[in-house]
Amino acid sequence: MVTEEPLQLLLDGAPLAVVMRTPGADIELALGLLYAEGIIRSAGDVRGLRISAEAGESDERIAAEAVLVESNQVDVRLAGKPRRKPERSMLSSSACGVCGTQMIEDLRRDLAVLPAGPRFSPSMLPGLVEKLRSGQGVFERTGGLHAAGLFNAGGDLLALREDVGRHNAVDKVVGRLLLDGRLPGSQTLLVVSGRAGYEIVQKSIGAGIPLLAAVGAPSSLAVALAREFNQTLVGFLRGDRFNVYSGADRLTDS
Repeated sequence: MVTEEPLQLLLDGAPLAVVMRTPGADIELALGLLYAEGIIRSAGDVRGLRISAEAGESDERIAAEAVLVESNQVDVRLAGKPRRKPERSMLSSSACGVCGTQMIEDLRRDLAVLPAGPRFSPSMLPGLVEKLRSGQGVFERTGGLHAAGLFNAGGDLLALREDVGRHNAVDKVVGRLLLDGRLPGSQTLLVVSGRAGYEIVQKSIGAGIPLLAAVGAPSSLAVALAREFNQTLVGFLRGDRFNVYSGADRLTDS
């Protein structure tokens, strides 16, 4: 069975949210979530982290100051004031990445219309699903995880993360980009194993990713948001077929 546990996220020692997730890459998850919330915009906004002793992870770019006695905790210490005042609820389930948001308009905060380009070959897209699946080691053992894979325009895999929550997997990928100083991801595309819900589109647009492809279906709000902010949205990416819901001009073999 896939593991699902709560992660207590603290900001400068104060409780911020409880996130239901699959343990692993907790630093990436925490930073990706804070980036999506507009609280941080770069690794330079973070002074350090305190993580649970059993997490067994650290990062060269942001060294952990110490370990926490309590399990399943990440305490992010900011270098200054947060870029945006935190307004999340205290619980985020593995099924919803925007459950703490009060208004639909608030979900559009800090989003900017994506610039035109780059171009991607449509014939490349079907092969990315197999690349994604081949990297899902935990899914192969449990059948219970979502995955998010980041690729470059040539179809090379740059990062792949798994989680019981599809939005958590995206946050982990974005957290990795933030740690590597590679945001916005303007020359990349994101492939997700499940459906393309509103929160997945929101997070990927916030990270500057111009193309999002999902194995499953998009929602009406996801399509509306992708069209509003000029993101190419692909759904039902299965076999050698897929649907394009927005931004078709980025797909060309020329």
